[in-house]
Amino acid sequence: MPEQEEEHAPGESRHSLGFRFPVPHLISRADTRAEYRRILGHLEFHSGLALLKFILCLAAATGIAFLPNYIGLEPAARWTLGIVLFCGLLWMTEAIPAFAVALLAIGLQIMILGQPGGVMNPEGDSSAWQKFVQPWASPSMWLFFGGFILAKASSRTGLDRSLAGNLLRLAGAKPERVLLVAMGTTFVFSMFLSNTATAAMMLAILGPMLGSMKAVGAAKAMILGVAFSANLGGMGTIIGTPPNAIASGLLSDVYNIDFLTWMLFGLPPAIILMIGLWWVLSKQVRLASFQLQDSEEDQNATRPDARTDHAPRWQRWTVLAIFVVTIGLWLSGSWHGIPTAVVSFIPIVLFSITGVIRAQDIRTLDWDILILLAGGLSLGVGVSESGLAQWIAGQLSSLDVSPWAMGMIFGMLTLLLSNFMSNTAASNILIPIGIAAGAASGGGVEAAAFAVPMALCASAAMCLPISTPPNAIAYASGQIRSKDFLIPGAIIGLIAVPLATFWCRLLLSWIG
Repeated sequence: MPEQEEEHAPGESRHSLGFRFPVPHLISRADTRAEYRRILGHLEFHSGLALLKFILCLAAATGIAFLPNYIGLEPAARWTLGIVLFCGLLWMTEAIPAFAVALLAIGLQIMILGQPGGVMNPEGDSSAWQKFVQPWASPSMWLFFGGFILAKASSRTGLDRSLAGNLLRLAGAKPERVLLVAMGTTFVFSMFLSNTATAAMMLAILGPMLGSMKAVGAAKAMILGVAFSANLGGMGTIIGTPPNAIASGLLSDVYNIDFLTWMLFGLPPAIILMIGLWWVLSKQVRLASFQLQDSEEDQNATRPDARTDHAPRWQRWTVLAIFVVTIGLWLSGSWHGIPTAVVSFIPIVLFSITGVIRAQDIRTLDWDILILLAGGLSLGVGVSESGLAQWIAGQLSSLDVSPWAMGMIFGMLTLLLSNFMSNTAASNILIPIGIAAGAASGGGVEAAAFAVPMALCASAAMCLPISTPPNAIAYASGQIRSKDFLIPGAIIGLIAVPLATFWCRLLLSWIG
């Protein structure tokens, strides 16, 4: 059969480079390792193995929580420790999907801690269980939902692809400049849109150019630059990645961080890391020759408005206007006083009533990520109110370690754990503990000095193909091997931990 007659699966875009990029809207934003391996084609689910993992996780968590005689650990805190360990092990082993673990965490807390007469509700308050489901309606949830709506509207109308394509054409023909524009565009888009869809979209647009590059190393550098920029861009805003929303939500009782303040925390380290990465990768692409489009077929394939769903032009302009207004209000919250979460209702309401977002679009939102976020916030409630966080903070305070060193340790733990499991799940486990340790040693400011760098370090974990969805997409191109992620990913991570810790503490010393 001739090569051009070969069929490919629906939802894949074929380009001259000779490999396939998943269409962005078909790539789940869920940051579970099971989803990554499914994309990479390495996972073969077996129900018997999953059941065995589940039982072993339960046994291990029960043994660690209840067998040792922990001095000063109250029953409610001990049960909470068991729930946290159980959920953490399930997230690590992927015995069940990540969102299912989040729902299990909420259910266990309601059943064990919140029920009348339970270990955390001995007085029989019939409404005590509600504290574990209140995160569903928290400002962080609505803020992240608003981000999802913005991303969906941009994708459906083709605004994201149109802007990206136009920016790349302005880059000219110098490879290092194209690399910079591609990385910069990916970085900025990932601050507000799904980093998964952004990486897939950029690689699809770059496909013909990558296929015309003579040097394999140059194409490899371009692909790595896009993937890593998508990861780093998520550090810049609260809605950039779930760990940011988790840290902001859990800190809300002790230290308020609005949209602009988070950008002050996250953007400088992220920009420094991205510029350093570009400087290294540009040496590999500088001598490469390429052409942006080498056939009419490729031009049509990468044309910014090449969509199966053609939205009216007025909808694209509507999305652009509402996008600008929403971001502007988020950034100027300290001037007008409108809460960040309330601003999120502008795109939610306007896109719905104008028909930009339809019923089928709402059904395709990444609800599993919202469930995972709610589960993490609910676990934070249990860890805090059961006394577990205070007990752990007391144990840590007995160590002769400075707050700077302790912050670095928490950042490194988050980085290491996020390389091997969902960075959202890793943040769900570690950030509540970090906040408690910080609050015990220095109040709300110290809690922020622990939690914010931890969230930033979670986004800097990119040593493996399964560490992040953009890494998985880059690996799926067939041009990147596992070892290609290891060295640059490790360098970025090792720099990110001290950089994020230093910058956040310096900024906190200025703003208080």
